[in-house]
This record gives sequence, C-alpha cells and structure tokens, in this order.
Amino acid sequence: MRQLTALDAQFLALENDRTHGHVGSVAIYDPSTAPGGQVTLDDLKGLLRERLHLLTPFRWRLVKVPFSLDHPYWKDEEEVDLDYHVRELALPAPGDRRQLAEQTARIFERRLDRSRPLWEMYLIHGVDGDKLGLLTKVHHAALDGLSGAEILVTLLDLEPTGREIPPPDPDRERDSHPGSAELFARGLTATPRHTARFLRKLPGTLPNLDLVPTLRSVPGVNTVASAARAVSNRLPGGEELHGERLLAPRTSLNRRISAHRRVALTTISLSEVKRIKNHFGVTVNDVIVTITAAALREWLLTHDELPTDPLLAMIPISVRLPEEFGTFGNRVSMMTVPIPTNQHDPARRVQEAHEYLSQSKARHELTPRMLIQEANEGIPPALLSRTAKTLLGVAGSGRLNPPLNVVISNVPGSPVPLYCAGAQLEANFPLSVITDGMGLNLTIISYRDRIDFGIVGDREEVPDVWFLADEVQHAYEELLELVPAPRAKRAPKRAKPRGAAAAGSANGARPAGEAEEAAVS
Repeated sequence: MRQLTALDAQFLALENDRTHGHVGSVAIYDPSTAPGGQVTLDDLKGLLRERLHLLTPFRWRLVKVPFSLDHPYWKDEEEVDLDYHVRELALPAPGDRRQLAEQTARIFERRLDRSRPLWEMYLIHGVDGDKLGLLTKVHHAALDGLSGAEILVTLLDLEPTGREIPPPDPDRERDSHPGSAELFARGLTATPRHTARFLRKLPGTLPNLDLVPTLRSVPGVNTVASAARAVSNRLPGGEELHGERLLAPRTSLNRRISAHRRVALTTISLSEVKRIKNHFGVTVNDVIVTITAAALREWLLTHDELPTDPLLAMIPISVRLPEEFGTFGNRVSMMTVPIPTNQHDPARRVQEAHEYLSQSKARHELTPRMLIQEANEGIPPALLSRTAKTLLGVAGSGRLNPPLNVVISNVPGSPVPLYCAGAQLEANFPLSVITDGMGLNLTIISYRDRIDFGIVGDREEVPDVWFLADEVQHAYEELLELVPAPRAKRAPKRAKPRGAAAAGSANGARPAGEAEEAAVS
C-alpha cells in the first residue's frame, strides 16, 4: 500500500461538517459529435470501466492506522462500484449556466464518503437545452492540479472515435494489505520517523516558515522566521534570504464559513488575453491576476470594505518533477502574493500585478521545493487533525489578521479539442476548496481559445458570487479597451505586368511563376 504524505493527509485533516477537502470541475459537452448524438450513463460507466486500471486514484480507498498513530494509507481496490460513484440528473428547462452552477454548488458542498474511493461523477442532462454537464469531485488528498490534468488526459480523447486502450497487465503485482496489528506496529515508530525528517529539513524550513499558509497568522511565526533568516544569512556559502512582512487585511471574505456554497462560472478569450499581455509586456498569469484583483476591488467597494492595503492571495505552484508524473498525490507549493486591489487605474494595476508576482517568484525560487510538506512533518500524525482545525479556527476567528485573503489558481489546459465518449468538450470550469479564514476561491483553466473561471464562495460570506463573475468580464473588457485594435495586414502590391506576362494577365490567366497570395494574415 502507498502511504499519504504529511501534505496529502492535511487535506483530510482540515475536514469537518463545514469544510471539505475535495476539488473537481464542471464541464460542458456537446453530445452531437458522439455516436448516435447522445451520451448515456451506461456510456460513461463503460468508458470508466475500460480505463479504470489507468485511473489509479479512482481505485484508492483510505485505510486508517489505529489510533491515528501515522498518516493513512491508500489501498488499491480490486472492484469499484461504478453504480455508486457515477450518477445522473437533469436540469429543468432552460438549463442555463446559473441553474448549472446552483446544482453544482449543492452537490459540491457534500463531503465524500471515506469508506469508498474518494471520487464521484455526475452526468447532467439539459444544460443549455441539448448539452451535457459532467461534474467531477476527487479528494485533494489523492491529487493536485497537475495530476488532475493527468486524469483528464486518461479520460478524454483527441478524436470523437476514441482510441485503443491497452488492457490491464495480467502480471501486475497486487498491493499487499497489512492488517491492523501490522499498521499499529508501524504507527508506533511514526512520530520518531517524522520528527527525524522534520529536523533534517529544519535549516531550510525555519527561514521560510512565514510562507506556510496555515502557520502565517500564528503569533510568533514571523519572528521565528525572521530570526532564522538572519542566522542563515550569516552562514558562509548560503543564499541570502530576504523576508517581507506581508499582512492580509481583514475582510468579510475571511471569517468562519458555513456548510454551504455558491458557485459562479464565466469565460474570457485566451487570444484576447494574449493581446493584452503583449501590449503591456507581461505574462498571461499577470493579466489573470490583474482581472481578478479588479473584480475583487469592485466587490469590496460595493460592500464598503475596500482596504487601503492590497489583498493577499495564495497562488498554488506545481513543483512536480518529470520523474514524478504518474505518481499522483500532492507536489505543490504556494506563493504569497499581494494583488493590486487598492489600485484604481487599470494600466497601473497590470504593472503592479506584474511586479508583485515577479518579486514573489524570486523569493519562491529560494524556498525548499516541498516546504509545506516539510513544515507539516513536525506535527505528530495523531495531532494533525486537531492542529489543522485549531489553526483554521484561529484564521477564521476575526481576532487576528487572516493568513491570506483569497486563493487564485491558474492552470494551463489543452489547446486542442477533447472528447469524452465521443462528445466534444466545450468548456471546463474548475472548482476548489474554501476554508475558515478563506471563504473565496477562484480557479482558472485554459482550453482552446477559452479561459474558464470557476468561482467557489461561502454561501453566507459571498452570496453574490455572480457579481464577481460579472466583474471579471468588466475588468477584462476594461483592459481590452486599452489595447490598440490589431491592424489587418495589407496584401503585397503586384509588380506592373509587362510583355507576355501582361497579355496573360489581361486574359485572366496567372502569369507563370507568380506566387499564390496568402488568403489569411
């Protein structure tokens, strides 16, 4: 069996009756490209059944260590009950995006059953009249954004006709399943092992402790990190580390959340965003953060609570190495980035977002690759759940500045069309986690010429998530207005024909050797 890391286990530890640890997406498909012009529940189950041996996290079931002496394990299930995991429903007419988002929120706010593999899939009929929705939930303990993309590659095809799927390897070695006594024995040595790993990584962890999201607001952490940086900078041969005291302002986005969610969905053009980034000399991610900051600024102004300081965003970063592809689990780090919500001028907002992100990237390059996991190694597994819930309680109490204000995650997706059971993917809106102290999450993914935003908010803290979706559109259009319209390329002038060539041209024939003019610039 495979054991969860300290970071994997933290996504389980934070769960309670109000907070869940799963991520997912709600995608929209056009079934007209599928055989017979439709996709049924049986078609979807058949596709999953054929590929289940390649969908490793879809077979994993949690096995707890007695008395939580160590982090849990994943057991590879021989049989997965697809009748339980794959379900269907229909939206009432007209089945618009708001109806889809409301149904998505109600399903997404329910926790996954830990006695089964931690995923569910819902086939939703009647979206936009004749389209299909596909809502997927998978626990974050099993995968991160990049390994989620690997799942998508396995599920989807490049052609509506599908592809040949290799059969399961009959000689594949099955996992051994130790019993409770053996797991208990292993657990007895867990705390010394985790402590030893934590102490080995301590020189790199302590100077960066204030970058760990769950620890940032704990009193004394910034002092410890600053002191550790001062010591590290005096040691010969090491990188000089610089810290910055970044405080997240208090807002109504950063309180204790309820058990219920709101979801909003919106889309902007990738090619137009590239025009914006080329005009300003920045990156696509800079533009996305700028648009998000502008939308949040308007939301805060409307609620009469715009802070004078910029909001502080958590931006996940994949640190998965090439040799770690296919291993699933979590290989992520985080950047703590101010976003220019306090800047009213759109052009200056772009430049400030670019500067903030550049500074954060520069510091991130000096942090340990697996900083968050290594910081959590110091917490005994038996105390991880209690510690996580206590830290989140502090974050959402309102007594201190929150560690962060909002999560913004931007993931590149496929530039080419994809198909599920023959139905063409039209849109794919990612969905992620909110917690006490961080009641809003914006996750963004590109697909073809689209950039799709999945906005998840607490139903009490952010009841008007569609206001944010509308403001994303307004901020995008505001930036487009600053970009000169592209000039159409003029066709090259032809040389004046002479002699025989002139005669040929007059008769409507193409002169010999004349190149065909390009029809598209």
